[in-house]
Amino acid sequence: MGITETGGESSARKLRRNVPTPIESLDADLLCTVFSFLNLFDLVHCTVVCNSWNAVIKRLKLIQASCRKMHQLGYTSLDRPAEIDLEDFAMKHHKMALLRGRIDIERWEAHSHRFSQCRMKKGLLLTGVGDKVMRLWSLNSYKCIEEYSLPDAASLIDFDFDESKIVGLVGTRISIWRRNGQRSIFPSRQGTIPRGLCMRYIDPEAIVGCEDGTARVFDMYSKTCSQIIRTHGGPITCLSLSDNQIFLSGSSLGRVTVSDPLLDQPVATLKSTITAGGIQTICFNLGSNLAFSGTTAGYVSCWDLRKMSQLWEKRVSPNVVYSIQQFRNDASVMVAGGIDGVLRVIDQKSGRVLSSCVMDDKVSTAPRRNNQVVVEKRRGNRVSEDTEIDNIERKTRPQISCLAMGMKKVVTAHSGKFISVWKFNHS
Repeated sequence: MGITETGGESSARKLRRNVPTPIESLDADLLCTVFSFLNLFDLVHCTVVCNSWNAVIKRLKLIQASCRKMHQLGYTSLDRPAEIDLEDFAMKHHKMALLRGRIDIERWEAHSHRFSQCRMKKGLLLTGVGDKVMRLWSLNSYKCIEEYSLPDAASLIDFDFDESKIVGLVGTRISIWRRNGQRSIFPSRQGTIPRGLCMRYIDPEAIVGCEDGTARVFDMYSKTCSQIIRTHGGPITCLSLSDNQIFLSGSSLGRVTVSDPLLDQPVATLKSTITAGGIQTICFNLGSNLAFSGTTAGYVSCWDLRKMSQLWEKRVSPNVVYSIQQFRNDASVMVAGGIDGVLRVIDQKSGRVLSSCVMDDKVSTAPRRNNQVVVEKRRGNRVSEDTEIDNIERKTRPQISCLAMGMKKVVTAHSGKFISVWKFNHS
């Protein structure tokens, strides 16, 4: 799709791309010095953070040196450390932590009023929906870095963000907050978006799913609605957008469509093999070309986008599944959460629930004040597959309205004031 830009907009866009962030301004020698203090597992995790870190670590052979050191000390049985598959090693360690690791939970009051949504990218967490502000948090320090106020009398419906801006669906308009706090709004008339229900954004486009069954594509730079695609006969309840701008949409009628903004009609419609309720959440694994959907009836489905067919469908919860996510580079497991408050780890290939987790009802250490918020620590507990959910205390499983996933880490929002960070530690 062509992008119409003025000369000023084009220059500004190029400038933003050319100005490095502080971490990107570090040269290879400095990065090598920092990485040399890390153990093997943390070093492998760094290889999946970004391409530049991966290149430095591979070029300087830090992994091989760390493997040899651990092998000499008897900590690993790797016979040929030079042949280790870095990504595969990291993903296996990630999976083992989710399934068997000790679970430490850190939680704090992120908003003064109830909120329900969170988005996580590169160590940052954006929270909102329900409150009159969005807050951007550092997951290293739990410090609120920035706060974005909503226009008066307008409600935030959905949001997303990247390195330079926050994009929010506010009422019937799309608003953009620059990371410096300045806000701009699309110059569209009130009512241009006929009650949008969800939104996803990957530069340069935002896609809004509407109550009338249309998906509306907005260009971030020309600030115009560039495409209207009728994807469903009923309301669009959720969206997933890939890096190549192909997007999936789910409806309250229980169907998933695959669409391309270059085309006026959906590429394919994915139908469930059973009646499993309306689609509540979707995620898309670009590496494996698999898509996953969760429904109001507690089912999770897997779709092969190369064949446009369903691979499996399993009921993982007796209630609504509000959110499912997988780590970007992982093709083995994903996590799901919903109204019953149980965090479940699911096998991507079969749909089998591999582990079910809830919070301990006791604070394990005294709450501490950290960067102006009070952080309390709890332990997470694993429950057996045959445990009746109703027999688990409700306070140990607050409703999970949204979740985000990172390396050995899951962040959950609970339709309340608190955000929780689940850390899975596997030795």
